Amino acid sequence: MSLNLHLRSELGKLLEHRSALTPTTTKALIDAGYKVNVERSPQRIFDDEEYEKVGATLVPENTWRDAPEDTIIIGLKELPVEDFPLKHVHVQFAHCYKQQRGWEKVLGRFVRGNGVLLDLEFLTESNGRRVAAFGYHAGFAGAALAIENWAWQINHKGKPLPSVSSYPNEDALIADIKKAVAQGTEKTGKAPRVLIIGALGRCGSGAVDLCLRAGVPTENVLKWDLAETAKGGPFTEIVESDIFVNCIYLTTKIPNFVDMPSLDTPNRKLSVICDVSADTTNPNNPIPIYTVATTFDKPTVPVEVKGEPPLTVISIDHLPSLLPREASEAFSNDLLPYLLQLKNWRSDPVWARAEKLMQEKVTTLPEGGF
Repeated sequence: MSLNLHLRSELGKLLEHRSALTPTTTKALIDAGYKVNVERSPQRIFDDEEYEKVGATLVPENTWRDAPEDTIIIGLKELPVEDFPLKHVHVQFAHCYKQQRGWEKVLGRFVRGNGVLLDLEFLTESNGRRVAAFGYHAGFAGAALAIENWAWQINHKGKPLPSVSSYPNEDALIADIKKAVAQGTEKTGKAPRVLIIGALGRCGSGAVDLCLRAGVPTENVLKWDLAETAKGGPFTEIVESDIFVNCIYLTTKIPNFVDMPSLDTPNRKLSVICDVSADTTNPNNPIPIYTVATTFDKPTVPVEVKGEPPLTVISIDHLPSLLPREASEAFSNDLLPYLLQLKNWRSDPVWARAEKLMQEKVTTLPEGGF
């Protein structure tokens, strides 16, 4: 008997064009004996017909709710904020393991429905390394929007960056950001100074690559990681840079990288922060100067600071959707070897660790509070 997989649409998330399964990886799963249902989606970067051509069955949106209980539901972003119990095995990013706002309700739905959450964020090998991640493209897109925002504020007297849309490929994005660097540099007489924390990781390397490919001089790209942050913040170097891109993967409380008192200085040049980590509601967030998650239609939130320049924060939690095709292909290809093990997921060490982690998190739920 073949195992049924069901790919959710992501219509609940504005401009979420990515997909956990691409036509290429869907074909590989079908060739391996899986039956794959794909919800129709006008928003997904891949056309419905691309899945149909490789043998998937197209089904209407939201039919995952009524799928047989032994079907594994695959998606990327959070499920709709509703209260019905979840009875299936779900493979997705749930954002509920670090006590984010509303985490107990998200996790509680699985408990009440006897469902299982296999969270993609915590799908790891025995050494703790994630098996697949969107980190590189998150950093790449985050740095791009930060530079675009920097140039926009210079050219439009501090007005907020308007809505942004996804790009068909990296080359198109790079072309736009090169123009932004050139325009901002011409207006100010200097190229932006960009400080990236977490520069040695997947996310940080994406941010560094974007800056260099967009024409920011190498000496203006400050690549910080554990060694540079070991002394503990807040850091004057951030405040005295034009752009700060935060690419760390936060697991514990650390000293703030920047806070409101550190911004209160006449030496401030900082005008843009891109918090790629987007841990907006995490109590350990080392950038406690904003509380609002931003979106592609409203990409920035202002920070109330004294003097010039104005300061805004970008905290979009699905930045890779700026480059949805390339980001999806890279992520899904990395995930494919593990998706091929879903027939025996309870005995596969990677998936079994994910289930064990869920059960550990369930024990932290407040009594009756979900």
